[in-house]
Amino acid sequence: MTTDARQKTRTPAIILDEVRKVYGTGVAETSVVAVDGVSLRIDAGEFVVISGRSGSGKTTLLNLMAGMAAPTSGAVALDGQDLWSLTDAGRARLRNERVGFVFQFPSLMPSLTALENVMLPVAFGSRRPDAGFAERATELLRTVGIEAKASAYPRQLSAGQQQRVVLARSLINSPRIILADEPTSNLDERTEAEMMELFRGIHHATGVTIVMVTHVSALRSNGTRSMEMADGRLQVDERVGAPGA
Repeated sequence: MTTDARQKTRTPAIILDEVRKVYGTGVAETSVVAVDGVSLRIDAGEFVVISGRSGSGKTTLLNLMAGMAAPTSGAVALDGQDLWSLTDAGRARLRNERVGFVFQFPSLMPSLTALENVMLPVAFGSRRPDAGFAERATELLRTVGIEAKASAYPRQLSAGQQQRVVLARSLINSPRIILADEPTSNLDERTEAEMMELFRGIHHATGVTIVMVTHVSALRSNGTRSMEMADGRLQVDERVGAPGA
């Protein structure tokens, strides 16, 4: 089977159909069109990197994919679920069980250790926490290279170490999709490169779908698919190839 044929038979992880998001009163002079009629299919197993300047709409687009922002018009499906046919509780459960998040700022609980922060999403899920999750959290900290910091609190970690904890946390529930919003914007160039290596390694090892938005256009080469956003619209959509190939 050719690569194109395999792509056509993949299950869609995310589908956006003519999605529009407008902030404001609805009056043209006072409204802001953040996302303007975007249609997009992201297949399971893709690593999509979307770049764009501040205000281009890329973070709003990510929030729409996650069901954390409601579209003004259009439809959004996540892992086969029409997000806005679900209740608030249903969307929250879907996010907890099938999606991992890596935000621009670490958002770690300061009173919890690194290990406890990694396990935190389990507490809000439908599965009862057990010793197996602690073992998995420890293994994930090992995967991101900071197992030795398992007992450290966020204030004792560098920015790069904190972001590694966040990446480990995003994987604790074995998600099908990871959504990452500017995950390297608070990091120096060397740590940024290390984080991208981790993303590529996790994608290669697990096949998890990753959608990452960034203002750094050079990072688009890390994915299997590269996009650019401007004025609420996707201007570029290119296949890059397998990272690290």
